[in-house]
Amino acid sequence: MLDHLITGATVVDGTGAPGRVADVGIRDGRIVFPGPGATARTSEDATGLVLAPGFVDPHTHYDAQLFWDPYATPSMNHGVTTVAGGNCGFTLAPLHPDRPEDADYTRRMMSKVEGMALKALEDGVDWSWSSFAQYLDALEGRIAVNAGFMVGHCALRRYVMGADAVGGQPTPEQLDRMVALLKEAMEAGAWGLSTTQSSTHSDGDGAPVASRHATPAELIALSRAVGEHEGTQLEAILAGCLDQFSDDEIDLFVEMTAAAGRPLNWNVLTIDAAVPERVPRQLTASERARKSGGRIVALTMPILTPMNMSLGTFCALNLIPGWGEILALPVPERIARLRDPEVRAGMLLRADSKEAGVFRRLADFGRYVIGDTYSRENEGLTGRVVRDIAAERGQDAFQALVEICANDDLRTVLWPMPRDNDPASWALRRETWDHEDVLLGGSDAGAHLDRMCGAPYTTRFLGDCLRGRKLVPLERAVKMLSDDPARLFGLRERGRIAEGFHADLVLFDPERIDAGPATLVHDLPGDSPRLDSRAVGIVSVRVNGVETVRDDEVTGAIPGRVLRSGRDTRTVNTR
Repeated sequence: MLDHLITGATVVDGTGAPGRVADVGIRDGRIVFPGPGATARTSEDATGLVLAPGFVDPHTHYDAQLFWDPYATPSMNHGVTTVAGGNCGFTLAPLHPDRPEDADYTRRMMSKVEGMALKALEDGVDWSWSSFAQYLDALEGRIAVNAGFMVGHCALRRYVMGADAVGGQPTPEQLDRMVALLKEAMEAGAWGLSTTQSSTHSDGDGAPVASRHATPAELIALSRAVGEHEGTQLEAILAGCLDQFSDDEIDLFVEMTAAAGRPLNWNVLTIDAAVPERVPRQLTASERARKSGGRIVALTMPILTPMNMSLGTFCALNLIPGWGEILALPVPERIARLRDPEVRAGMLLRADSKEAGVFRRLADFGRYVIGDTYSRENEGLTGRVVRDIAAERGQDAFQALVEICANDDLRTVLWPMPRDNDPASWALRRETWDHEDVLLGGSDAGAHLDRMCGAPYTTRFLGDCLRGRKLVPLERAVKMLSDDPARLFGLRERGRIAEGFHADLVLFDPERIDAGPATLVHDLPGDSPRLDSRAVGIVSVRVNGVETVRDDEVTGAIPGRVLRSGRDTRTVNTR
């Protein structure tokens, strides 16, 4: 007897094959294609609905959130059944058992660099582990999604070098200890190494995070260790990921993946027809890697993720060259500087310069939409475009925006409207998705919680494919969200609807599938805020055969597993 039977669904199995009407059964958490007359303890008629494999999000930061939110919301609501965490060089483990201050340093770093509320990190996580194995064990049996984790380079450096990890270089003995620590983590099930050398990544003290001080020799030594373990990967972020790689950065990526003999993925490939040279330059790294015995995969988002800004709190505006020093001043002094015409002119010049790279996208302030406001002077401005307000006031757009924010003591929420929402950019995205080393992903789910909400990319993309731009057929869209990332990570028996595979399943209404607008909610520990988005048209989500979501509401079941390298992932060789 089956545990559950789904009848009459259009099965889109993740392989890219045409959808077909079929019955799908579940027994002991696995998929079964039943014969005539099969019986089941429970069943449902899914006529008119699509049954797809659970989606795999290849780039999340749910490392902390899973402790207070085992459902990885809102990702699971949007059909994600497996998440990859521990990205960008940042993990909560290992922590040195003799230095309790390392946990505080890690919390403050995660709050700064990944936009996680410090209060939530303090109140929502028990921080009881030391080793990476203990961290994984702390999650085992208490999560609703499947989750695998890379080991963060910053944590390895901090554990071995202490405070010298920021600014220092390891002795040969310390590097050997880092390599050994990485191997211990992979033996316990870590998926591999993640690292960052991005200029945008600073710790809670404002200093470059630990891995930014690593030399190529250190990175190669760690990469080589990754290649000694089954089912492992590399994930890395460089400054050029945001715009265009330098020759040295391409050399480093190629050397790392070739040394490991494992795929290396990075994010995020920004596609904009106004910068046509970017995509060919970024994918040069992939072409060179294949010639050198490696593989480099670029993650790119299939939607435009709404992202809010503020002149009052740390956000992407702080990362524009020359802006960080001004936006870090005390609020009264910051307002005074922002109201200075010469200061504003200098800021605009830097924001629209070549050195700003991808952040030039943020410099068209006339296209910003005013979000939440907090003063009587700003009543009625929510939802209005800055360009229109500036015209009414006889001001330039940035001046108008500054005055609005100053009225709210810089608390005003700002929504920049993307410049790359044009037909040419969407055509370029469709073309780029055909590249063998381009993968959909880069949601950053679990991070930047009150600034962006990338988790709903799955449902929004499917809705766009079915009723919007229709850039790819449904069958290919499902494959891009499920089987493609599952194959990159070497997930064993996941990513497809196939006999004997784990029953990670999403049942949805093709006429309605979509994501609701991002809204600010206060449901984190300490009443901290985050952006959330409701799933539209998701009827059911199952993880390992157990229903975790019904009609966009979590059921309370926690059938997810900590996916461990080797046991749950197989090696994806590049040589």
